[in-house]
Amino acid sequence: MGISNSLTITQPDDWHLHLRSGELLQRVVPYSAQHFGRAIVMPNLQPPVVRTVDALNYREQIFAALPAGSHFKPLMTLYMTEQTDAEDVRAGYLSGDVAAVKLYPAGATTNSDAGVKDLTKIYPVLAVMEEIGMPFLVHGEVVDADVDIFDREAMFIETKLIPVRKQFPKLKIVFEHLTTKEGVDYVQSCAENTAATVTPHHLVINRNALLVGGIKPHYYCLPVAKRESHRLALRAAVTSGDQRFFLGTDSAPHFDGAKEAACGCAGIFNVANTVSVVAEVFEQENALDKLEGFLSLHGPAFYGLPVNTAKLQLTRNEAALAAPAKLVLPDGEITHFDPMMDLHWDVSDISTAD
Repeated sequence: MGISNSLTITQPDDWHLHLRSGELLQRVVPYSAQHFGRAIVMPNLQPPVVRTVDALNYREQIFAALPAGSHFKPLMTLYMTEQTDAEDVRAGYLSGDVAAVKLYPAGATTNSDAGVKDLTKIYPVLAVMEEIGMPFLVHGEVVDADVDIFDREAMFIETKLIPVRKQFPKLKIVFEHLTTKEGVDYVQSCAENTAATVTPHHLVINRNALLVGGIKPHYYCLPVAKRESHRLALRAAVTSGDQRFFLGTDSAPHFDGAKEAACGCAGIFNVANTVSVVAEVFEQENALDKLEGFLSLHGPAFYGLPVNTAKLQLTRNEAALAAPAKLVLPDGEITHFDPMMDLHWDVSDISTAD
């Protein structure tokens, strides 16, 4: 297909976002509010967001950090533990205050120590979620010491996810930040009630970005980027128009000092240029006609929400866009995601429907 120099799409949503807390929250929220209508906000704070009252308090902090006049809506989640109260989950979802519950296998990623070790212990909560239609968001990795880190996702599917799906066939499951061909194949094998988010960075980088020519800590995330064949499988899935795949940035800000340390933090802060990066990927795959679906339509359909009424204007420039400047705070600097390629799609305007 030919390339248009201008695209108008429904305003996107971000179905997987880390906003942190305190001053960092106040500084990173405007980046999401600039381009996105809604976002599923991750609950892995310290302490984690485990009850509906915690989610309500966190939501108020986010609202207080929004720029004046912003219509951005945070969709709150609860952090699943082996002690999660099923009736609190039910009440939070039915009231509209909580959109989903998030599974972190204990030790899988940042602030996941309070996560789940034995999935069978949360089956009573999953039964309630299946009954009320509440999405279960899954960090899909095993954390066994004898499993190679590059195999964690595939092993999770085989040993954890397939048994959960068999036990709860009607449970709505979102496989978060998918990174492997095995993950793509599994999602595509499910006729209903299963979807996946995909990040902009996993569409662009493979593990060479992290390891070739020296360790590059700003490309370190969890799940880690895999080999090139997996990246190509992700690109094929998201540009196919398959409604089971939609955007979740997994944007996760860390100070450069924490990223570049001897034991560096996992996470990529990508939200400032996500739309431009994804548009570039879809152009490269000759699939710009599928861009709006991935960014703006598939997620609301799975979550049972209306699409946004605002529109986003993308304009293609011949010259490459300038990279976003580092975010500077009193406690340090934060580096934005560098996709290692020129970006040409400028997000130039958002118009709100009357």
